[in-house]
Amino acid sequence: MEQQLLNLLMYTIPALVTGAIAFLFFREHVENEYNRRNFLIKRDLKKESFPLRLQAYERMSLFLERIKPQSLLTRTSPTSSNKEDYENLLIATIEQEFEHNLTQQIYVSDQCWSIILAAKNATIQLIRKANMNEKTDSADKLREVILTELMDKSAPSNAALSFIKEEVGEMW
Repeated sequence: MEQQLLNLLMYTIPALVTGAIAFLFFREHVENEYNRRNFLIKRDLKKESFPLRLQAYERMSLFLERIKPQSLLTRTSPTSSNKEDYENLLIATIEQEFEHNLTQQIYVSDQCWSIILAAKNATIQLIRKANMNEKTDSADKLREVILTELMDKSAPSNAALSFIKEEVGEMW
């Protein structure tokens, strides 16, 4: 009986060891194959999405250029001499530009989108602050106050443009 048990163990132990090694190698092979397929899928997706992402950064750069107060003021003329009407027109123009490019947030990083939003809001605040200035009494004076304020500091969208350039540079 002892001899039979010993013979059984002599055949069973090597078979179990071989089975365990085969299982580990097979599991490792399946995992490597899974990772390889994921890598190939991601590589193909990046190849297809890269032009879309680049186009989104281009559109957001254009948006930031268009909402720069210097550009906005030359493109948007006052319809009357009322400063509140002109303020509302400028803000509506910025909001319309923003809504036109709203879908681009899918393709840019969250940090980049936050900076773009901050630039948009800072530009709107700049316009509102200039309108509240006691020197501002007409639409033309509002234009003058905004431009004068930008002589001392850069437009809010300049920082966002710099960030976009930096982020696109990292894509290469």
